[in-house]
Amino acid sequence: MKETQLLDDLDISLIAILRKDGRAPVAKLSQILGVSRGTIQNRLDRLLSSGAILGFTIRAHHEVEQNVIKAIMMIEVAGKSTSQVIQKLRGIPELTYLHTTNGAWDLIANIQTTTLTEFDRVLRVVRMTPGVVNSETSILLSSI
Repeated sequence: MKETQLLDDLDISLIAILRKDGRAPVAKLSQILGVSRGTIQNRLDRLLSSGAILGFTIRAHHEVEQNVIKAIMMIEVAGKSTSQVIQKLRGIPELTYLHTTNGAWDLIANIQTTTLTEFDRVLRVVRMTPGVVNSETSILLSSI
């Protein structure tokens, strides 16, 4: 988020509803939450401008995404270069999510591409990023 801000109960409830239905109209959101449409619109504007909400997307059924290669990549970072590595990796559009973690790996990236050639290129770009010292990648074969 751009600025440090605390989310109140209304913000948290609004985000929870949008996770289930990112296309919910403001009128429906205001009805569910028992507040005015203006309040919902102001909250959405603030959450978007602050970076609390990064955007709206869909979740497609796995059968719709038959020609998509998905993988997770565990990444080890050298020393104190995590911030620089994260900044570089955020610029790779095929990395759909990036997570910090504890344990043996410093970061976990979700990768999504449409071809193995593109997938191989993404792996190379990540592995050649200054500060990345080790990685392990697993292609996700099926969702159960």
